[in-house]
Amino acid sequence: MRSKKGFTLIELMIAVAVIAIIAAIAIPSYANYVRKSKRADAHTALLRIQLEQEKWRANNASYGTLVNIGVSENSPEGYYTLTITNTSATGYTATANAKAGTSQANDTGCTGIVLTLNASGETRTPATCW
Repeated sequence: MRSKKGFTLIELMIAVAVIAIIAAIAIPSYANYVRKSKRADAHTALLRIQLEQEKWRANNASYGTLVNIGVSENSPEGYYTLTITNTSATGYTATANAKAGTSQANDTGCTGIVLTLNASGETRTPATCW
C-alpha cells in the first residue's frame, strides 16, 4: 500500500473554520482602532480653529466665523464637519461632528458625541474621545 500525501477535506474545513473565527474577532477590533486614530483629524481641525481664532481676535473686536478666519467647514481628512457658534468678544465654541457616511459616524467610543473646544481651551467631550 502506498501512503497518500496531502490534506483531507476535514482538515481543510478545520483550518478554514479557525481562520474565520480569528478574522471575526480581529477585523472589528482593527476597525475600531482605525476609527480611534481618525479622531486626530478632529483634534487637528479644532486646534487649527483655535490658532486662527487667536490671530483673528488680535486684530478684531470679537472672535470670528469659519469664513472670517479662513477655515473650511470640513476637517483636513474630511471625516468631520466643523462649526463655530457662540462667537463673542470673550469666547466661541468650535465643534467637530462626525460626517454621516464616513467610518467616524460608527465610532463606538464617541457615538453621538460632539467634539467641542471653547476659547479657554476647555473640551466638552468624554476623555475617551480625546
